[in-house]
Amino acid sequence: MSMNPQYQDKNDQVSLCEALDRLLNKGAVVVADITVSVANIDLIYLSLQALVASVETGKRLRGKE
Repeated sequence: MSMNPQYQDKNDQVSLCEALDRLLNKGAVVVADITVSVANIDLIYLSLQALVASVETGKRLRGKE
């Protein structure tokens, strides 16, 4: 893997630790819509949203450093 992340090759592999570090430093939003239906009748609709980030990133995103 190249030392400068700006010039990384598309075929470079990223370790799990490095991927988790990037995720916590930048943050990610996970959104899901789930519908449970029987015989084409919607019984349950769930709309889920989650923010995954470190505490420091969360504070920075809220503007409270």
